[in-house]
Amino acid sequence: MEAAAELALRLRAAANDRLARYEPLVLVAAPLLALLVARTVHAAAAAVADRGLVAIVIAAVKLLPGVSGYIAAEKKKVVDKMQSGGTSTKNNRRAELPTIGLAEEVIKDLEELKAKDVDWQGKCSGTVYIAGSESEGHFELINKAYSMFSHTNPLHQDVFKSVANMEAEVVAMTAALLGSKEKSSGGQICGNMTSGGTESILLAVKTSRDYMRSKKGITKPEMIIAESAHSAYDKAAEYFNIKVRRVPVNKEFLADVKGFKRCINGNTIMMVGSAPGFPHGLIDPIEEIGELASRYDICLHVDLCLGGFVLPFARKLGYPIPPFDFSVKGVTSISSDVHKYGLAPKGTSVVLYRNHEIRKHQFVAVTEWTGGLYVSPTIAGSRPGGLIAGAWAAMMSVGLNGYLDSTSRIMEVSKKIQRGIEEIPGLFVIGKPDMTVVAFGSDVVDIFEVNDIMSSKGWHLNALQRPNSLHICVTLQHTTVYKDFLKDLQDSVDTVKANPGPISGGMAPIYGAAGKMPDRGTVRELLVEFMDSSC
Repeated sequence: MEAAAELALRLRAAANDRLARYEPLVLVAAPLLALLVARTVHAAAAAVADRGLVAIVIAAVKLLPGVSGYIAAEKKKVVDKMQSGGTSTKNNRRAELPTIGLAEEVIKDLEELKAKDVDWQGKCSGTVYIAGSESEGHFELINKAYSMFSHTNPLHQDVFKSVANMEAEVVAMTAALLGSKEKSSGGQICGNMTSGGTESILLAVKTSRDYMRSKKGITKPEMIIAESAHSAYDKAAEYFNIKVRRVPVNKEFLADVKGFKRCINGNTIMMVGSAPGFPHGLIDPIEEIGELASRYDICLHVDLCLGGFVLPFARKLGYPIPPFDFSVKGVTSISSDVHKYGLAPKGTSVVLYRNHEIRKHQFVAVTEWTGGLYVSPTIAGSRPGGLIAGAWAAMMSVGLNGYLDSTSRIMEVSKKIQRGIEEIPGLFVIGKPDMTVVAFGSDVVDIFEVNDIMSSKGWHLNALQRPNSLHICVTLQHTTVYKDFLKDLQDSVDTVKANPGPISGGMAPIYGAAGKMPDRGTVRELLVEFMDSSC
């Protein structure tokens, strides 16, 4: 002990002797300067990590004289191209109320406006999931259900007890499909109806943020998503001030569990898995991500917006569907759209939570308003009770056997479309589709030029990037026309092979250029300016 004390004294004396050569001000300023330099380096490194070095360099170049003006002019050209003649329609829009109301004559105007919509029957990827005509069958039934309750609002539960009850039943029936009856779910699955998948996702993210803040005290929240996760998570991040850690997909185009694990830190509030992902129709490894969520005690949201009313029935039909619901340990919330394969009217989705302790963080309660006490479960205050009635009517009218039948039909046609695409020389299917979305690309032709030819034939497919590709989301509308789709796709590929290059008025050059641009900020600005000029 004495030797150690003596050594410490000698080191102290040596340090004092060396530091005595410097001015006191230097001794005070040096560590402060070092701290400033360290913080500057850290901030620069963080900026590079978040935005990328290329983006930072391009942002600096934009500041050069003349560059910003040139870019603005070029952006205007692209936006005008993207509008594709929409300016004339915009110029013809009404800007004032009619002096004399049209009364029932307005129906004639509505019919004329509706006639201008494209012929979407069987030609759109996703979009309309119900088969048949809008004036008969299931369409007619849910329209009638909606009209019966079009004046109702579940915000006023004491007045409209009917829609409040129907909402509870829609939520319970959806939960039963997604594992609420399994012992491993914990028996407390609860939730609410929302206006669509985006609102369901927004609420799940907001709820996870607030739940983790109360549980762990996290004030700088981060969430981990695969680059294939829906863009609604980016919207949620902007709305709720959450940092996104985006992980590239693996070689099978699935969420990379190892990449997720590397991103977990003390600020992580949640991870996201998709079943399936919108781009490629592939189910992420939910069990593996759930194990991570359990180990690190963070939330896991499963995006079942597309799959919620297909996967449970596909599993019953014997398709090899990996685990995806509340039976998986670690899953804390799920979003499932009723207005897709649930065959309900547009504007109906469900967000579910493993227990009430989590869901309570979804609600907003206000106690100091002069208008009285206020509590709301969702982003919207007033909500259309007619949509709830339409969803309830859809689920009750179709029933278990009806969903099994519709799932059997669309799964069968999806597999036929997949095989048909694989047989077209020059095309390849991305990954191994688990459900009803088939994505495909090409190493031989420009797939966006193929899309332009398909569009000229009346088809409306979804254009994807990384890699450049297209997808078709198969619905009941396609079960009678899938052969036409495959024939037109073959003809379109042959046309592009024989005459490569963009067609007049086509969007291929814009899609292709956007995919290659290293400056994603400029691409974002183009999208914002296009939207700003469209509405």
